[in-house]
Amino acid sequence: MLSFEDIKNNEEIKTYITKADESLCALGFTEHSFAHVTRTAEDAGYILRTLGYSEREVALAQISGYLHDIGNLVNRKNHSLSGAVMAFRILDKLEFDPAEIATITTAIGNHDEGTGVPVNPVSAALILADKSDVRRTRVRNTETSSFDIHDRVNYSVKKSILKINEERTLIKLKLTVDTKYGSVMDYFEIFLARMIMCRKAAERLNLEFKLIVNEQQLI
Repeated sequence: MLSFEDIKNNEEIKTYITKADESLCALGFTEHSFAHVTRTAEDAGYILRTLGYSEREVALAQISGYLHDIGNLVNRKNHSLSGAVMAFRILDKLEFDPAEIATITTAIGNHDEGTGVPVNPVSAALILADKSDVRRTRVRNTETSSFDIHDRVNYSVKKSILKINEERTLIKLKLTVDTKYGSVMDYFEIFLARMIMCRKAAERLNLEFKLIVNEQQLI
């Protein structure tokens, strides 16, 4: 069985991630390259490992996180669906087990808030990991005067932590926000649908989701 490290070291996959991010850069989107997909993979793995899932299920969550945005190579619109098809072809060629391919492609195909549903634990972990990656370093635009709302919100987040409590009943997304660049209302304006999806994903894992901004619980 191929490991998460095998997938990370695959040159074909590296090329797709790089080129997908180049397309988003041209469109003015925030960073979706190796920093984002690696963090998503690590957080998805952390969630399932903390909840006591097997190491193979953890690996599938990590692989899903690493591959989840390659569909942006095709088009930003419906990138979760095209990404799932791309992942299917890649993993099938690498001779993954069909059941594992199914789990990974299902997770990728369901990670976008427009169409996705946390249908299994791997997809739920991917959703939580992906939607919680809000941070200043994802902003490419260096001119603060020309920030759009997405730039402002991401740039305003100085620190973000996704944490499961010791009792394994609660998952918290804790944000430290510099309101000089973006308000809490700005965050909700563009991320409300994502936070609702996180709540549903947490429920799929028998967890309660909490959003805490500047030490104040908002959800």
